[in-house]
Amino acid sequence: MASPATHTGPAMPGRSEFVALISTIMMVAALAIDSMLPALPAIGHGLGVSGENDRQYVISAFLIGFSAMQLFAGTLTDRYGRRTLLLWSLFGYSLASLAATFAPGFPELLAARVVQGMMAAGAQVIIRSSVRDLFEGREMAQVMSLASSIFMLAPILAPAMGQLVLNLGPWRWIFAVLALFGVFTWVWTLLRLPETLQEADRIPISPATIRSSAWAVASDRLSLGYSLASAAMVAGLFGFLLSVQQVFEHVLHMPEALPAGFAIMAIGMSAASLANAAIVKRYGMRLIGHGALLFFIVVAGIHLVFALYGEETFFTFVGLQMLMMIAFPFVMGNFGAMAMERMGHVAGMANALQGSIANVAGIIGGTLVGQAFNGTTVPLYIGAMAGGIIALFIVIVTEGGKLFVARNAKAEDE
Repeated sequence: MASPATHTGPAMPGRSEFVALISTIMMVAALAIDSMLPALPAIGHGLGVSGENDRQYVISAFLIGFSAMQLFAGTLTDRYGRRTLLLWSLFGYSLASLAATFAPGFPELLAARVVQGMMAAGAQVIIRSSVRDLFEGREMAQVMSLASSIFMLAPILAPAMGQLVLNLGPWRWIFAVLALFGVFTWVWTLLRLPETLQEADRIPISPATIRSSAWAVASDRLSLGYSLASAAMVAGLFGFLLSVQQVFEHVLHMPEALPAGFAIMAIGMSAASLANAAIVKRYGMRLIGHGALLFFIVVAGIHLVFALYGEETFFTFVGLQMLMMIAFPFVMGNFGAMAMERMGHVAGMANALQGSIANVAGIIGGTLVGQAFNGTTVPLYIGAMAGGIIALFIVIVTEGGKLFVARNAKAEDE
């Protein structure tokens, strides 16, 4: 653990509370996405959105704001520190959620969602930078996996939460709940999280320093390669998020089963994140990450066969998608840690650029997959399999033709 010598603000919490806190901060984005899924038909009906695929923009608008803000958040947090900007991000998220609650029309709702995504991105970049301030290498991968295993409670519970709110009142109440969650997270951060970036490590904002930091991120083989590979994977995930509600409604004809089905798939992701934290120090990031990527591609291919032959059922969809979801944390947790391996000196910019690459590609690829929805799951699994194959090709190039082991003895902390 690379702990700063001094802190401003509260005393540093213990490791368990720190992991719980960063997990909760990471949840603000997942809750804002996944709680919307069962509400998309009600939102479309309530705001006069006629095209079913157009309802996907409720998710896309958030993701656009999320991607756009990441680059700025990284530059700002490397200059001004973590704590204050994190508090402002959580406060802005709560206000945007409140604005969405009272949005008079679909354009206004989408505008609020863009801002909500921007604020969630700020919180995400900043808290990941705080983790990099304190940990590195396999220990960072372990901490992020532990955090992700808790964070995965959000996709497990969020659709059920959204459905519960719909059963009790109008869809607007979901945004009110998100606003309250943002306030809760703001208070916890205010009381318990100190500043983790020391004055001596702050990078002034100037064209020269921005270019220098960006070049350090973009010119590093591991940083660029694993960021691009993660981007290909995220595109498949976003395609799933944008079209999963329509799959349950029009393919499986079981819209009421969305919260339960989504929870089952998310439980697999949570268990995988926890397992990765338990084994990554022993087996290493490459062995686990590369092996999980190959597993993801194989399962996506099997699922595509079921889709092509019209054999999709609730059990095939949830079961095979859960297997793909299990692979996802093993891939993303380790790819993210490897991308950050040599980026400690520009952690904020690195998180920003790497996150922007992944999310911009994810929005583009995911939107293409979502808008291609045709009443079957074929477009979804063509997209997932293509994303996995592209990621594999990038990894092979990044590692100089090798899989499972580092290109050189110093590339991974043994």
